[in-house]
Amino acid sequence: MNKTAKYIARFAAIGLISTSTLLPLSAVWADETTQTTAITTVVADETTQTTVTPPPLPATEQEAYNPYGLEALWREGDVIAKTTLFILVLMSIGTWYIIFSKVFQQSKVKRHGIEAERNFWEADTLNSAKDSLAPNSSYRYIAEKGIHSTKHHDGTLLERIDFNTWVTISIQRAIEKVQSHLGNGLAFLATVGSTAPFVGLFGTVWGIYHALTAIGISGQASIDKVAGPVGEALIMTAIGLAVAVPAVLGYNWLTRRNKAVMDNVRSFGSDLHAVLLSGELRSNPVNRDSK
Repeated sequence: MNKTAKYIARFAAIGLISTSTLLPLSAVWADETTQTTAITTVVADETTQTTVTPPPLPATEQEAYNPYGLEALWREGDVIAKTTLFILVLMSIGTWYIIFSKVFQQSKVKRHGIEAERNFWEADTLNSAKDSLAPNSSYRYIAEKGIHSTKHHDGTLLERIDFNTWVTISIQRAIEKVQSHLGNGLAFLATVGSTAPFVGLFGTVWGIYHALTAIGISGQASIDKVAGPVGEALIMTAIGLAVAVPAVLGYNWLTRRNKAVMDNVRSFGSDLHAVLLSGELRSNPVNRDSK
């Protein structure tokens, strides 16, 4: 009995010692497991926070349709409105073409005048003087007509015309032809300058008519019913003025330049007339170059 009690006491002591030894180890293991779980959770949170969600792509903005511009005028305008706009565009193109071409032509004649002043009067004979000018020069054309008139006066019906009068007429006709050539196109500028505002005004009246028609159909004078046709009318007025103003200014400017160029041409014609009517030429009008 005593031995049994001793064995029981020993087993109880061993169990107590084992329990006291294992409990701290379990607590440590539990703490490590908790810390590992916490670390894993923190890492997961950091990973979640580090992941950057890309921003959404911006939506494509569509351009707002302008119902009051040139595009709307051409798209929504009727046949009459488009025809009016087309006429104004043609007027503008013709105006600028004539302005640039006339400036080039006048500069060319002015350059030929400087050449004639430098070379023509320094020559020894009329033929050499004529040949010193450019083939397409207006001054050479006048000189050729003047020289030709002196060689085709005798022995024809032109003998009834005084020699002085005949040479004068020939040179004057040549000068007038040069002037007519320089003046080509100026009438178009004058026409555009005087009619383009009225063409634009016609477009304005037609646009106002459309506005009144829209008001009458809708029964209310709201801005969306009136703004489009009125905007069309104002654009037509602006285009008409934009076409007319350059035409008027170009006409006046080119006319002044023509006057300056033609003054030089007339001076050259007067000097040539005096040379052709000189006593030496009258004595031998056909072949002055033989001297």
